[in-house]
This record gives sequence, C-alpha cells and structure tokens, in this order.
Amino acid sequence: MRRLTILSAFITVFALPAWAVDVDVTSKVSAATVYNDRASVTRSAVVKVPAGSHNLVFKGLPVSLFSDSLRVEGMSKANVTFGALSSKYESFEDFVVPREKELNAQLVVLQDQKRAYMADKSALVVSKTFLENLGKQAALREDENIAEINLNPERWGLIADSLAQKMSENLKASLGLDVKIRETQVKIQKVQNELRSLRTGQKQSLSVSIPFEADKDTNVTVDLSYQISGASWQPLYDARLDVKTTEMELVQYGSVYQRTGEDWTDIDLTLSTAQPSRGTGLPDLYTNWVSIGQNFAKKQSRNLSAMSANVTGLMAAPEMESMEMDMAAAAMPMQKVAVRAAQINTEGFVGEYNITGPATVKADGTQAKLLVGAFDVKTALQVQVKPALSNDAYLVVKATLQGDAPILPGQVNLFRDGAYIGQTHVKMLRPNDVTELAFGIDDNVTVKRNMIKDERSEAGLLTKETTVERHYVTDIQNLHKAPVQVAVLDSVPVSKDERVRVEILKANTTAGYESDLKNVKGITRWIKDMAPNSKTQVNLGWKVSWPKDQSISGL
Repeated sequence: MRRLTILSAFITVFALPAWAVDVDVTSKVSAATVYNDRASVTRSAVVKVPAGSHNLVFKGLPVSLFSDSLRVEGMSKANVTFGALSSKYESFEDFVVPREKELNAQLVVLQDQKRAYMADKSALVVSKTFLENLGKQAALREDENIAEINLNPERWGLIADSLAQKMSENLKASLGLDVKIRETQVKIQKVQNELRSLRTGQKQSLSVSIPFEADKDTNVTVDLSYQISGASWQPLYDARLDVKTTEMELVQYGSVYQRTGEDWTDIDLTLSTAQPSRGTGLPDLYTNWVSIGQNFAKKQSRNLSAMSANVTGLMAAPEMESMEMDMAAAAMPMQKVAVRAAQINTEGFVGEYNITGPATVKADGTQAKLLVGAFDVKTALQVQVKPALSNDAYLVVKATLQGDAPILPGQVNLFRDGAYIGQTHVKMLRPNDVTELAFGIDDNVTVKRNMIKDERSEAGLLTKETTVERHYVTDIQNLHKAPVQVAVLDSVPVSKDERVRVEILKANTTAGYESDLKNVKGITRWIKDMAPNSKTQVNLGWKVSWPKDQSISGL
C-alpha cells in the first residue's frame, strides 16, 4: 500500500505540467475601424504563457459582437501555434459594463448617504419637539411657583437661555442636513442621467477561449479582433473664411458615435466609407409560376348559398381575426428599439481616414468630433445678388478641390473672420470639382430693384393674342475699397405649352447674360466686375403671349 501511494503521488506530480490550464488575458481596446453601422475592434495584450497545450481566455467581452467575425493573431519569440477559438456566454448578478457597474455602485453609496442624512434630520425633528414640550412644562411649573408667590427670576433666565441655545443648535444642524441632502440629490441625479445615457443593462458577457501550443515558456503578443454593432460615424467640415485675404481653410472632422458597451481610450482609430452591411452579392432568382385561375363569376355563384348560410359567421370573422391579432401581438416579446445608422453616400468611393494621434470615444453615445485633416482648395470670392427675392447681397466662395482626396457629403460649419455664422451641406466632390459656399450678407454691396413697366395687352379686333410685358432695372453699388465680382441672378418665365410664347426683349435687357444656368430653365445670370466705389445697372425685359381665348397661370 505504501509503494502504491508513493507511485500515485509520483505520477500526479510529474503529470501536472501536461494538464491544460486556462490563462486569463487582461486586454484593452487598442484599435478600431468604424463603418456607417458597426465597428471592427481590436483588443491587444502581452501574455506570459507556459510551455505545453493550454488555453488563452478573454473574458468580459460585449455580447453584441458578431461571433463569426472573431479573429486572433499573435507574435512570439518561441514556437506558438493557435487553434480554433470558441466562445460562450456568461451570466452575472451585477452589470458587466465597467462604467455602468461603477456608476451603479456610486448610486448605491449616494442613496445610502441620503437616507442617513434624512434619518439624522428625523432625529432632529424629534429633539425639536422634545425641547418645545420641555419649554411648555417649564412655563407651567413657573406659573405654579408664581401662584405660590415663590418668584426666582434667575432660574427663569437660565432655563430660557438653555432652551434657546439648544433650539438654535437644532435648527442650524437641520439646515446643514438640508444642504447635504440637496447636494447628494444633485449627485444622484447626475449619476442617474449618465446611467440612462449608457442604457446597456447587460448582465451577460462573452468569453472567448483560444487553444495554443508552446514549445517553451514565453511571452505572446496577442490581438483579438471582432466586429460589433452600435457604432457609426459621419463626416463634418469647418470652412473658415478670411475676407481680407480671401483665403478659406476647409478642415474635415469625423463625428464618431458608439454604444458598444466599452470605452475606447487612446486607441488607433480609422474611419472607413465601406458598408459591410450591404452584403456581398445578390440573392438567388426563383421560378415565377403562372397559371389560369378559376372563373370569378362561377366561383361566386357556386359559393353564394354557402355565404348566405354562414352570414353570421362571416360577419364575426373580422372581429375574430382582430382578436387573434391582438392576442398574438400581446404574446410577442419586447424588443430593443433599433437605432438607424448614419448614411454616408460615397457614390462608389471607398476609402479610409486615419485619425491623427490617439483617439478617445466614450460608450455613452456622445458624439466625438475628431480631426481628420485639411483639404487643399483654390478659392475665389463672389458677391451674389438675386433681386427677385431680396435686396441683400451675399458673399459666396467658389471653392475648387485640389489634390487627390475626395470630399464626402456632410455638414459644413461656416466661420467668417473667426465668427460662426451658420451651417450648410456639401455634396460629394472629387478633385477639380467646384462648389459654392455662402458666408452671409455683404453690407458693402447695395442692391435696389424696380419694375419700370408692367403692361397687359388684351386681345382685340386686330390682335388674336393677349400679352404681358414687364421691365426691371437693378441698381448695384460696390462700397468696398477693393474690386469685387458680382453675379446677378434672375428668373424669366418658362413656357410649358407651345401656345404660350416667352420672349426676352433684347432692347430692354443688359447684354452678356447666361441663360438656363446649370441646366435650370429660366435662370439667367450676369457677371459684373466692379471697381471700388463703383455703380452698375442690370436691365431685364420679357414678354409672354398666349391665345386670346385661353387663360394662363404663373404670372
């Protein structure tokens, strides 16, 4: 028996190194690539592993990650081989998201503090009531002494002073507790607001196990990558115009949003225009069967008697169907409300933007505005006037995109001489494309428009047409101390019927205009280069004619 025991112990001691052990991996998010509706996240760690066949275990991963996208890579100075990874869900009593768990613990402490302060205040209320009753009893006793003609003024004073001092201390302590309760409630509200912004409620996490074989003890640098929902981004731009130098700086940012359940702190962040959710190919086509159906009239005649016999049941059928639908809806489980992802219209362009420097994006849904870089644009200033709409002149920058990188559609924040004046939207721009950005009213250019003729000629014995003729004159003055280019845009009626004729009156219209600007019918433009403190005038005349027995709309 002794030899058997020694042998068993010998086998146990020398077999231990061959057993597979789970090596817990402490990792952090090191990089992320954000798409329009998801993100590809990489967690990194340096792990000391023993020789033999064992398992690397990543714990506490978000349950919303796509398990099919899990991928592992590693580097080591020893011979290490990874096997096929596996994943499983783990349930816990407490929240698994670190920030949510921390906030919930803070909330419990603050609520306990508030209850303690309120208990102290209740005790002070009891003490206050006791002192008031004590004062009443003392007053009654003194009244009795007075009745016995046993006066003791010094005793009365001592009692009154003592009660006053105690009541004062009681009230001050009560006020101090009110302040503490109010401050604690503010802290509780702040924590509750942040908890609501997280809104994960997760008490489950994912555990990933990676089997490996190592020929000796070594350190392994391991990267675990996966895709996860709850993240998106959209491009933003700042356009900053210096009116004196006529230069405009166009800077691109990425507005990143994520609710993945884990903060991204000081990571390598990439913004991608790829859209993996759109799929890789088209679905299969199926046979479209067509056949001759039964004659509706015969079918109706054949079923007429059955319909008459069961009219009561048929009348009740919609009600029964409605009740069944309500019951089915009530039995359906509650589902999380989906969040619509940001849409990035790339018009076929796919690219990636690497954020400069470490980036931080919190998991509470806060939009993080991260710098991408500046674009090289060639700018020219122009003052645009639309006298049919307004007597205001607007400063416009005509920007030509230089370089090789395109501009994605997105919101543009406009700054004029350092002051924010509003925002607009830019479409997809490729190199050498031109866009126009308006930077508000230019008060140094005055505009005045007058109608000098509005004449209607009715059809008579000598004419078979009715005509409307109008003449406009627009006076423009440049009050700048530098030359400016002014674009005057106006509209001319456009006919939708061949019987309605529209004519621009050359004799009453300033020459050099461009018709149907940007292929928009009826839009006319004049370009005027105006010297400092100069004036110019733009005339427009047109005539519309139509048959005398017809009416017309649009004038």
